[in-house]
Amino acid sequence: MNTHHHWDHAGGNKKILSSLPSQIPVIGGADCEAVTKTPPHNSTFSIGKNIQVTALHTPCHTQDSICWFMEDSKTNERVVFTGDTLFIGGCGKFFEGNGAEMHKALNEVLAGLPDDTKVYPGHEYTKSNVKFLKKVLPGNEAVDTLEKFADDNQQTQGKFTIGQEKAHNAFMRVHTDEMKKVTGETEPAAVMAKLREMKNAG
Repeated sequence: MNTHHHWDHAGGNKKILSSLPSQIPVIGGADCEAVTKTPPHNSTFSIGKNIQVTALHTPCHTQDSICWFMEDSKTNERVVFTGDTLFIGGCGKFFEGNGAEMHKALNEVLAGLPDDTKVYPGHEYTKSNVKFLKKVLPGNEAVDTLEKFADDNQQTQGKFTIGQEKAHNAFMRVHTDEMKKVTGETEPAAVMAKLREMKNAG
């Protein structure tokens, strides 16, 4: 399963397949290497007896970006694998999309998941994300909590939830007055685009 076609996420598909005694499906966006199946948005399938997977199409970082929401009926655990769409405290660059698309991806699609869903991004960028958050969300206690955890731990994947991202991730707070003031924009898509521009500039 791939989240998008970039080489550091899907570039090893053919090599892995060549090492297997029999072919297995490659599930992901249409542009992923050797892909054999692209599930429609909001469609589901199962892994084993207990895990249900939902495909969440989140075009922006790439147009074929898909986040994978998984629920375990045995443990009631919920997780989402977000690739380069959502990071802990940040989001991916808009290589093939725009602010409106990332706003929909983060604040409609992913924000609609249960708040206790654990987030597993494709990269560990939390420390650099925190530096930006401290600039645009000064005095935010949730950001302070994230900063302390990132300082004390090398890895943050799976340690924070969708609910926590709504509290400390500026890109999931584009509707708030504080983000409108910081960016000088009023519409969520424009706030998103400006935040990304500010993050890119360092």
